[in-house]
Amino acid sequence: MNRRDFMKLGSAVAVSSVPWQAFAQAKWPDKPIRLVVPFSPGGGTDTLARLVAEKVSAATKWSIVVENKPGGGGNIGLDAVAKAAPDGYTIGMGQTANLAVNPTLYKKMPYDALKDFTPIALVATQPVVLVVRADAPYKTLADLVSAAKAKPGDVSMGSAGSGTIGHLTGELLAREAKVKFLHVPYKGAGPALTDLLGGNVQFAFLTLPSIISMLKANRLRALAVTSQKRIAALPNVPTVAESGYKDFVTESWYGLVGPAKLPPAIAATIDSEVEKVLKQPEVIAKLDAEGNEPLGGSADRFAARIKTDHAKWGTVVREAGITPD
Repeated sequence: MNRRDFMKLGSAVAVSSVPWQAFAQAKWPDKPIRLVVPFSPGGGTDTLARLVAEKVSAATKWSIVVENKPGGGGNIGLDAVAKAAPDGYTIGMGQTANLAVNPTLYKKMPYDALKDFTPIALVATQPVVLVVRADAPYKTLADLVSAAKAKPGDVSMGSAGSGTIGHLTGELLAREAKVKFLHVPYKGAGPALTDLLGGNVQFAFLTLPSIISMLKANRLRALAVTSQKRIAALPNVPTVAESGYKDFVTESWYGLVGPAKLPPAIAATIDSEVEKVLKQPEVIAKLDAEGNEPLGGSADRFAARIKTDHAKWGTVVREAGITPD
């Protein structure tokens, strides 16, 4: 073999081997995509994931199969995503709890939230709502804080569980207002709501879907929402920031993530399709009705959000000495 033939052979080998990954990506997806939801069916994360899967599938003809893997506060499902092959066929619906709170809340984590994932697409954000019984003496957030100052540790706060966004929001408010609440954790929003209605706790920070029917039935009163601006579903309810606590914002965000080293082209393709879905009027209307705000935005923006809230909630967990239920 002369030098020219050898160079041709070398070029052929290079051409045949290097583009293989690009060729595989060009064919993607040629089989179903698994969307892991790290919580049980029927919850807010599951509902949102199924909405995104349905709309993206309809627009692209991709086959997206939602798989629920609950447990460990969302850690089990997200761990399955972290350990999957970075080929775009396993993605997960991450959220504030399992990417920003749990790394500090749990002594041992199966994954590194900042290193083991590829942020793909921010989907939506949801505030929590401060609610009391409709016949409670508190008409405003200021009334509640005044009562807590008058009797430190006597005003009780129910939550869906230790370390949940509702719990952490209450702890953050207590720190900002310089008061002490008596925290009463429950195993889910349902039991917390039942005891709130029964008068066993004075207030709770809960998500809108879990309380909307009670608000409409005038069994609960909403004192404040924790979003940056008022939400469409509760236009007459002020934000915590409006109520005297400037820059106070707590929200649970949801976003698609893949394993680390997911090819950028695949991540960008998924993100692009999700962005289109989030602009559909029917999707916006559905999210608004449940207190969600569609987000979208670049993967870099999502990565920055994870890092910022990782630090924010880590500080709250440590300072309040919060441990899992």
